[in-house]
Amino acid sequence: MAEFPILYQTQAVNEDGSQGQAYVPDGLQVSVSSPLKPVAGTNPEQLIGLALSTCLNATLEAIEKEHGQAHQSKVVTTIKMSRDRFGYQFFLDAAVTIPEVDAATANHWIEIAETRCPVAKLVGASANVTIHLAE
Repeated sequence: MAEFPILYQTQAVNEDGSQGQAYVPDGLQVSVSSPLKPVAGTNPEQLIGLALSTCLNATLEAIEKEHGQAHQSKVVTTIKMSRDRFGYQFFLDAAVTIPEVDAATANHWIEIAETRCPVAKLVGASANVTIHLAE
């Protein structure tokens, strides 16, 4: 358990596997499907991409505010899936745009955001995750 008090807790529930519904009790409910099947629905690749893009950009928004800047950052995470020896793996590439500052400042803010953003801290140590300034 963390050495700091828990500030928020929620649950995410999937009872149906790769096709059906997943939900947050008393909250979000989404239809889920495999990205490899022609069935409408959200898949884990999209959800992890949204989690990284949203958390990282919210963190960048706080950094912009700390520096007296209006929120202009944008995070576009591209998710790729491929086979590996035991099944499948994801590759996440988060491209960050911070138009109001120069590249050196933007890269510094991205480094700070990676140390603050809970999702980036969770997945950032993976060799399959790249977070960088968009070109």
